[in-house]
Amino acid sequence: MFNKKDYQNKMNKTYDKLNKDLSTLSTGRANSNMLDLIKVDVYGQKMPINQLGSITTPEPRVINIQVWDNSNVVLVDSAIRKSDLGLNPQIDGQLIRLPIPNLSEERRNEIKKKIKQMGEQCKISIRNIRREANEELKKLLKSKDIAEDEEKKEEKNIQNITDESIKKIDDKINLKEKEIMTI
Repeated sequence: MFNKKDYQNKMNKTYDKLNKDLSTLSTGRANSNMLDLIKVDVYGQKMPINQLGSITTPEPRVINIQVWDNSNVVLVDSAIRKSDLGLNPQIDGQLIRLPIPNLSEERRNEIKKKIKQMGEQCKISIRNIRREANEELKKLLKSKDIAEDEEKKEEKNIQNITDESIKKIDDKINLKEKEIMTI
């Protein structure tokens, strides 16, 4: 039987992933989530920084990483420098300080483009989920598990859920763009 809740949950998970991805963007404020996408090559595998040390934000424009294993300090430093965050780590023993630079107009526009791309990717995923739901409805109709009027009703429900999800994405993207441009 068709369950629109499954598709609604998939769309919600897609939106949640967008939120998580947006939180990794540098906005000119210290935010430990910025480091979530950086993986460090240690112990023969790629590990996130938060598994190699404690991350704190003691000041609004500084992130501190207290690396637990002294031999990983250089590797964490290198991974941060190679990332596209534009941060310049300062090493003090096992403590790495990351001063967050002010965003230039050029950098803000780059981030704004990235935000739009993330939003567009999310919308594509939402539309793919809608297509998947509609294909399931067509199969159920073909196998006579549902009537034609029920299929049309469910298609309309899925379209409404899709429209709501896309509106939520647009609102989130607009909010994030404003945040980037007003800091």
